[in-house]
Amino acid sequence: NTVSNLIFILPPIYGAIQTYKDGLEKRYLAAYLCLTAVGLGSWCFHMTLKYEMQLLDELPMIYSCCVFVYCLYECFKYKNTVNYPLLFLLITYSFVVSIVYLNLKEPVFHQIMYGTLVSIIVLRSVYIVLWVYPWLRGLGYTSLTVFLMGFFLWNVDNIFCDKLRALREKMPPVVGAVTQFHAWWHILTGLGSYLHILL
Repeated sequence: NTVSNLIFILPPIYGAIQTYKDGLEKRYLAAYLCLTAVGLGSWCFHMTLKYEMQLLDELPMIYSCCVFVYCLYECFKYKNTVNYPLLFLLITYSFVVSIVYLNLKEPVFHQIMYGTLVSIIVLRSVYIVLWVYPWLRGLGYTSLTVFLMGFFLWNVDNIFCDKLRALREKMPPVVGAVTQFHAWWHILTGLGSYLHILL
């Protein structure tokens, strides 16, 4: 589960370097760097299993999604400007979620707040590939499908964790390693998120 976070770290670093070299807007650089931050935080959490490191995993998920939302709602502008009202709204959302989560310490709250952002991202992306840039449908649907496959495996792992763990103990080590569905959640959502930034 630790090493599987490399998918969140290496491709986005490459994307950030290319974004910088190509002179693209800073919001895309921010998107890649935020995805890298999610990977580094998740790496630290899965390596230590400490609460403080869990926050480094979960809170950057909120922040990176806010950057993705900003990018998606700014993709039709013609010049390099900043949408201050949207920026303020997303920073406020991030701040409020952080404060509430730090006080509540309730994973379901984080999941709902993260799920809300992902839903906004999906709806906006579907709108873009259906009505504005239909030639991007392949990339858009691939990104969404890969991400949803990871989400599905994460749920399977959560629901059947005890049974899967018992089953893995009976398997050869290599087979047991590739049936770590939480690691596949990292790999698939990392790849799906990277593809989404490309979109």
